[in-house]
Amino acid sequence: MESKDFDTYSERKAFDETKEGVKGLVDAHVTEIPRIFRLPQDFLSDKKPSVSSSDPAIPIIDFADVHVSREHIVEKIKDAAGNWGFFQVINHGVPLNVLEEIQEGVRRFFEQDPEVKKAYFTRDAAKTFVYNSNFDLYGSSLCVGWRDSFACYMSPHPPNPEELPVVCRDAMIEHTKHIKSLGVLLFELLSEALGLSSDKLKSMDCMKGFLMICHYYPPCPQPDLTIGTNNHSDNSFLTVLLQDQVGGLQIHHQDHWVDVTPIPGALVINIGDFLQLITNDKFISAEHRVLSNINETRISVASFFSTSMLPNATVYGPIKELLSKENPPKYREFTLEEYTKGYFKKGLDGTSYLSNFKI
Repeated sequence: MESKDFDTYSERKAFDETKEGVKGLVDAHVTEIPRIFRLPQDFLSDKKPSVSSSDPAIPIIDFADVHVSREHIVEKIKDAAGNWGFFQVINHGVPLNVLEEIQEGVRRFFEQDPEVKKAYFTRDAAKTFVYNSNFDLYGSSLCVGWRDSFACYMSPHPPNPEELPVVCRDAMIEHTKHIKSLGVLLFELLSEALGLSSDKLKSMDCMKGFLMICHYYPPCPQPDLTIGTNNHSDNSFLTVLLQDQVGGLQIHHQDHWVDVTPIPGALVINIGDFLQLITNDKFISAEHRVLSNINETRISVASFFSTSMLPNATVYGPIKELLSKENPPKYREFTLEEYTKGYFKKGLDGTSYLSNFKI
């Protein structure tokens, strides 16, 4: 591991204070990435997916016949959520133009005049709309990720439309409406996959919070030396991800990194830490990461079903109906706020935060 013989804090602070993010570096035509973006040497060796194209791919589930062959789809979800923690959904009912418009809206936000964009720059997570680069910039992350992001809680307290940037306002509101409606169906199917009544997860307020995080990964002059987003699992019950066609998302499955190959119009669904915890490991929250690339800008829109940092007194633990003498609780009870504060403090340092809650 290369020695940190430089003051990483002051360099991270200097980068932060430009308020222009990674896009600012790209616009300045840097040919070498600043050292705060460099991954430690021993993390560089495993950047390539270690599975061949003949190996199993992430399950793809077709929702076209969800009302006809529901049991069949529940079975597929049970298998995907238990063995992979990830699956892609096609024919999910969210119109293609809604997906295209949010991607364009994200692009418009990040590619607009930097002075306009800077007005939204903040490190205050309590603000309605938060634009910055790397939420864990000052945490213990292995390196700064080659990405800029903005985040906004769309639920339980929807923002006033005028609080959202005009370039992506309508697209954010429309996207949220459709993904929440898909979320109702997903949580029903996941409840049924656990052998519980279809409204079980919804009745536990798993859908109460909806946090939208939009990422902009510009081309990187030295993609092999850094990463877009470091290894992590999600601080949510469930995440619905829209990715463009550029690729770069990988999940950790059976000791290998597997590419999540983009499928036009599909949505990527992944189980978050909270769902692994309340299902007592019946469903798994898989580690994933995003690689950088030299040629193209990648855009993704992640919708997290979680109240995250918002005050929420509800105490969660393994669902009682799933427990027995043979299957005792593996995790202690927690609140989402407690979990999130620790998760944010830790940052994306390549380790799971879930293990801290094991009994």
